[in-house]
Amino acid sequence: MGPSYKVAVIGAGTAGLVTARELQREGHHVTVFEKANKVGGTWLYDPRVETDRLGIDPNREIVHSSLYKSLRVNVPRQVMGFLDYPFVKKEGGDQRPFPCHEEVLRFLEDFARDFGLMELIRFGNEVVRVELVDEVTHNKWVVQSRTRETDSKWGSKKEVFEAVVICNGKHTEPKVAEFSGRDSWPGLQLHSHNYRTPKQFENKIVVVIGNGPSAIDILKEISPIAEQVHHAVRGPDIQLKKLENLHDNIWQHPMIECAHEDGKVVFRDGSIVFADIILHCTGYKFHFPFLLSNGIITVDDNRVGPLYKHVFPPSLAPYLSFVGIPYMGFCVVLELQAKWVAKVLCGKLKLPTQEEMAYSVEQFYCQMEKRGWPKRFTHNLQHDEVEYKAWLAAQLRVNLPKLMKQVTVFSLVKARSRLRDDYRDTWDVDGWMQAQQMEVSD
Repeated sequence: MGPSYKVAVIGAGTAGLVTARELQREGHHVTVFEKANKVGGTWLYDPRVETDRLGIDPNREIVHSSLYKSLRVNVPRQVMGFLDYPFVKKEGGDQRPFPCHEEVLRFLEDFARDFGLMELIRFGNEVVRVELVDEVTHNKWVVQSRTRETDSKWGSKKEVFEAVVICNGKHTEPKVAEFSGRDSWPGLQLHSHNYRTPKQFENKIVVVIGNGPSAIDILKEISPIAEQVHHAVRGPDIQLKKLENLHDNIWQHPMIECAHEDGKVVFRDGSIVFADIILHCTGYKFHFPFLLSNGIITVDDNRVGPLYKHVFPPSLAPYLSFVGIPYMGFCVVLELQAKWVAKVLCGKLKLPTQEEMAYSVEQFYCQMEKRGWPKRFTHNLQHDEVEYKAWLAAQLRVNLPKLMKQVTVFSLVKARSRLRDDYRDTWDVDGWMQAQQMEVSD
């Protein structure tokens, strides 16, 4: 048995739970800090919305979850489990391949109970500061947390840990569209982070910005009760047209050019609509307000860096790490990252030198620049998920199932794009995965 450290894990969502399990398996002493009173992270539905619906006021009271009430997952349960703990159908639960968010939460609750993680979690504890206090060994970190004692009073506590793993998710700090006149436009603006139900859109003229899964789900949900829905989409050849295949009151536009104080919204093709609501389905920004790293860790255009393989800051490794940064990765990616962190801390695996890790990060940034990729794509595994999983598995000497090696979020999205809008209920996922299995075997 290698060294055993006192480790703080920030967050009890999917990444935090699997990280706590792997750290505990390697003999570390784990404390998980969770602001909410239950596990689940982003999968814990909260009917509340923020006082600033657009999510740009830094002084707003933050609501962590971005779930809307009707949400169903957009990747099948077959790829949402862990290597040794699949997301199986359970009697009395939602047995559909694309279940509702409540079923995902039940899966995570079962996972936490089955692996004895509940006793490691301090519920109702919000981390407000993580700061290095030993700049020589890098293994003394102050973690300051607070708990609400009354409506107006907070209790605070400071503790020292030898290592910190940040697993606070990436769907809490909204990223909003920029256009002239946005801040003086008189109608209601909100981010999808603060969308829960369609009721407030009844008989309204709505502009929906964005073309991701949430934008499409919400657009389809509000269009039956809204007066009109105008869908603003980024792209070189987007033209004004009516979207007949969805609902007869939906029009597609290019992005917004500007908005006016009289309620007018002008699109880049010159088309105009007088709208009541602008809904920003425009994604999220990484946000670590509690992390005081003296400028070592930065977030620049959604690039968290420098991070070696999206996990370790070279100059602070292995005592500070991140699990769950990459986009386009299944739970198995989180699991492999967590195993890597736990085994590096206990000495079973070694990292390259600080200089070698820093050089690897710089090489990665140079490759991105040559490909013409913006910084915000740094943690998007769309083109590298297979290689990234294989690299992590090789470090850990883990034999991934053949299908797990090849099926990626991108391959699922590509297959899904050829299906109808009701793919969640009509797609034969098992048949598709069997076909993928045959291709892998060939």
